[in-house]
Amino acid sequence: MYNQPLGGNEMPRFGGPVTFMRLPAAETAEGLDAAFIGIPMDIGASHRPGTRFGPRQIRAESAMMRPYNMWTKAAPFDGLQVADIGDVPINTFDLKDAVERITAFYDNVLEAGATPMTMGGDHTLTYPILRSIRKKHGPVALIHVDAHADINDHMFGETIAHGTPFRRAYEDGLLVPEKVYQIGLRGTGYGADDFDIARQWGFTVIHAEELWYKSAAPLMEKIRAEIGDTPVYLTYDIDSLDPACAPGTGTVEMGGLMTSQALEIVRGCKGLNLVGCDLVEVSPPYDPSGNTATIAANLLYEMLCVLPGVPYRD
Repeated sequence: MYNQPLGGNEMPRFGGPVTFMRLPAAETAEGLDAAFIGIPMDIGASHRPGTRFGPRQIRAESAMMRPYNMWTKAAPFDGLQVADIGDVPINTFDLKDAVERITAFYDNVLEAGATPMTMGGDHTLTYPILRSIRKKHGPVALIHVDAHADINDHMFGETIAHGTPFRRAYEDGLLVPEKVYQIGLRGTGYGADDFDIARQWGFTVIHAEELWYKSAAPLMEKIRAEIGDTPVYLTYDIDSLDPACAPGTGTVEMGGLMTSQALEIVRGCKGLNLVGCDLVEVSPPYDPSGNTATIAANLLYEMLCVLPGVPYRD
């Protein structure tokens, strides 16, 4: 009845289709509850490139994953129709045109009734996705896990880049500001008020240092209570993790989250009205072991496991 990942006893895990978790490929999102989508883009990146190869590497590393969540007991493929619908055909020479193409692509996905699960790609891509999400769901709550606030007004004179998406989203009315949570921010800045600008808009900013040596579960319990049943979008920048865990990204910052905290944050979204998720900024050229892409693939699977409608099996 439901699509299933190709098992390791049916085809060696180093063979078979290069789709997310070796799921069936689909041409469109029609008939799907959730759709995995790649956005192979790095033309919005300001430092180290390579995230255009992120979706392909995340798919490759996802081949080792199995369908049942051993801790949470989630069995997403027993209750959701899921497939990989390929990549957005971006314009690799024109970022502004690429943004328009992404919005148009996601308009079709959302019109089909599927929840988009995105593999990035640089963080610019969240802005055009949120533009499409608003047409379907209105302004949304946001859980934004990242080392950086991404609220710059411009970068080298450009208003659209991977450091600007959440300022543009705020200005365009795509978000419910008092229900926006930025988790894991850290590092150096241009001034003492760099993170306070978002607070003035109503965002809640949680520095990485606030989570050192702590579980993120109590934070997520608070966030769930405050968001309630408001539609919410989850965007996860892999550079939120400490570079000891995930070196394969463009703008690493020391002192980041641990993978156990990442799992607590994503699993803590269970019960929320999630209307879309993304995992961005995986750069395979800086990930020779494949560990960063492996972590990314697992976090995307965990996001799938907390979508509304997922069954649980004891």
